[in-house]
Amino acid sequence: MKDVFIELEKCQGCKSCELACAVEHSKAKTLFAAISETPLPRKRVFVEYVDGKRFPIQCRHCEEAPCVAICVSGALSRDESRALVTHSKERCIGCGMCVMVCPFGVITREMGSKVITKCDRCKDRDEPACVESCPVGALVFTDMEELEKTRRRGVIKNVLIGGFKAS
Repeated sequence: MKDVFIELEKCQGCKSCELACAVEHSKAKTLFAAISETPLPRKRVFVEYVDGKRFPIQCRHCEEAPCVAICVSGALSRDESRALVTHSKERCIGCGMCVMVCPFGVITREMGSKVITKCDRCKDRDEPACVESCPVGALVFTDMEELEKTRRRGVIKNVLIGGFKAS
């Protein structure tokens, strides 16, 4: 199952992913129209700076999601076929319990509302907007097997060109 993976060494902290996410979740789907919307569209990915390093983070769609377990209204559920934690605005009662238990701090409340917003991995797209917009390829949409294979190939290339030094 595909997921969004982060290659931290590549992230420049430009926040293109944040902007693309907000635009993708706007009514207009274009930047110039989205900035005029009320309320403003909300991002679902956050680029955080810790100890001089940049880290883009969004919902990890946990297999045993604490937000799903605590949701008393059933607004949050896990779609096993797509490995997504989904959210129903209609069922959300705005209690905020999911916000409190999210281990990643990526569930937020909508402006002027108690209803929450979270990453839906751009479920209606082939590739999430954050991944597509990253100018340096720090965000990758792939499955774990392919990611591991890519990493192994990278190590092999480094060894072959003499760039790898064992410690």
